[in-house]
Amino acid sequence: MQIHTSIAAVRAARAQAGRVAFVPTMGNLHDGHICLVYAARKHANVDTVIASIFVNRLQFGQGEDFDKYPRTFEADCEKLAAAGVGHLFAPDEAEMYPQPQRYHVTPDPEQASILEGAFRPGHFRGVATVVLKLFNIVQPDVALFGKKDYQQFIVLKNMASELALPIEVLALDTVRAADGLALSSRNGYLLATERAEAPRLYQQLSVVAEAVRNGERDFTRPCAAALAELERHGWKPDYLTVRRRADLQVPRETGEPLVVLAAARLGTTRLIDNIEI
Repeated sequence: MQIHTSIAAVRAARAQAGRVAFVPTMGNLHDGHICLVYAARKHANVDTVIASIFVNRLQFGQGEDFDKYPRTFEADCEKLAAAGVGHLFAPDEAEMYPQPQRYHVTPDPEQASILEGAFRPGHFRGVATVVLKLFNIVQPDVALFGKKDYQQFIVLKNMASELALPIEVLALDTVRAADGLALSSRNGYLLATERAEAPRLYQQLSVVAEAVRNGERDFTRPCAAALAELERHGWKPDYLTVRRRADLQVPRETGEPLVVLAAARLGTTRLIDNIEI
């Protein structure tokens, strides 16, 4: 695996790479990230996989963990190389933002100011801006993201579509531990007792999803029960709700593809998860 720290170097590598799949990350990699690499190699019909590691300051809000975000570069490189990544783009902030970033991508507030966006103002503006910049640098044919960050995927997929980017944006199902917990870099912040409790979020999402599959149309009832169950076990939920998959708006008609999403804090760690229905 070749490691490039400059835009010019990764562009030169990309020019020789044929059809490219791109897996952007912030590092501190787990099996979910590596599954994206394998999926790119197996399903995207590409010649080369390019990954990136860049901790993007623009998507961290006030009081969030930018400075504390784990940097595990050497271990990350070993994992990516073993998974078959051909090139890694690993710029520093001076390379990505040589001057203050004055131009930004502002996603549709209907998709970016709800759910995660309501609790993390400006987050998706930062995500969309850096991903568009990475897309312009790497110029992939295919880009892969995990469904754990469901709203992020919807925002980026719609950005690529509406801006007519020549990139196919694909999502991979959430990768989970044996007890159901969605793999996340932030799981490392959990204490041992919290890690034992953490699968309850997925369990309650599953209860809501099953109720909807069985015909429940008043989504507020199973969601309220799930929220109460989390609170009884020490969680501090931000939301747990059923939305349309396409745009994350409140469902209006029966038969629409749905997703149940949640975010809740366990101790000092904020976890998110979702299940498509």
